[in-house]
Amino acid sequence: MKQQHIVSAAILVVVVSWMIIPRDSDSNAIEQAPEVRSIAAIPEGESAGENPGILTVRAVRLSPQPYTEKIRVRGRTQASRHVQVRAEEAGRIISDPIARGARVSEGDVLCEIAMDNRETNLMEAESRLEQAQFEYDASVDLQQRGLQSDVVVAQLKAALQSSRAAIARAELSITKTKIRAPFDGVVETRVVENGDLLNIGTVCASVLDDSPMLLIGLVPEQNIDGIEIGARVGAELINGSLLSGSVSYLSRAADTASRSYRIEIEVDPQFEGLREGITVELLVDAEELTAHMIPSSALTLDDNGVIGVKTIDNNNMVNFRNIEIVGDNTNQLDPGVWVTGLSGKVSLITIGQEIVFPGQQVEGNYDWSN
Repeated sequence: MKQQHIVSAAILVVVVSWMIIPRDSDSNAIEQAPEVRSIAAIPEGESAGENPGILTVRAVRLSPQPYTEKIRVRGRTQASRHVQVRAEEAGRIISDPIARGARVSEGDVLCEIAMDNRETNLMEAESRLEQAQFEYDASVDLQQRGLQSDVVVAQLKAALQSSRAAIARAELSITKTKIRAPFDGVVETRVVENGDLLNIGTVCASVLDDSPMLLIGLVPEQNIDGIEIGARVGAELINGSLLSGSVSYLSRAADTASRSYRIEIEVDPQFEGLREGITVELLVDAEELTAHMIPSSALTLDDNGVIGVKTIDNNNMVNFRNIEIVGDNTNQLDPGVWVTGLSGKVSLITIGQEIVFPGQQVEGNYDWSN
């Protein structure tokens, strides 16, 4: 038993000695305790100080600017007119119709139908007119001498008018043997060939009017009230080509399936040679706003995941401001996003916004921000 007491006492001495003797690791931990560092705000472009005890954030002074909100619409190109030109007289094609892709002017012949008996009908109508005119003149002369009744004179006058109408019909029939372009444009399709027999209503060719070309899209119902006739529109084709134009038509009735409204934009005259059916992205000018343009790198989130920015007020306090992105600036020389939710001039933290928190005090000389 005495030996066990000695061992227990030795262990107790060792434990107490370990607890009361100071160790180098504890002193090092005390020496390495982090120091409180102050935060300074400096303008963009200015070099930070070399004092390791001062953290720096960069800020810029921004003022509100007028901004035209743009509505993004997916659409396509479409000709202002695309008409199928049909035959109004039956007959056989006697010449090669105009080639597909050819540009035509109003009145140019697209297809020509054989005369057949149309000229003969005209000659017959002219002969009947001559006879009717002679009989009518003779009856009028007899009437003036009291030798002809008024009834006979009226009948002969009707026959004369009928002969004149027959000539007009014969001449019109001859005119319609040449099927002509209704307006300036491009021949898109050619349905018949030389020797084909056309019935009344048969398509000869289709003509597409590509001057001006239209851009067609569907605007969501929540955006339609912000667009007006005449509003300017920027557009980008799927191949990267840029266009511009103005709104020429806004539908008053929504599409039953999509609940969207049709919009038509007339392309400016300098943009020629467009094809129909090309996909295009439209940016339509809408409401005029007052907004700030900020660099996209300045955006951050609060603890609830709400998007916003951090600013410095006149008391050098950091504030978090909720914002709404209303557009972007794609100019490579001055990229950024347009936002609302900031009022007046603001000192926006653009670099280092993640190392400061709302309510924190920063140091800085704001002569540069006035």
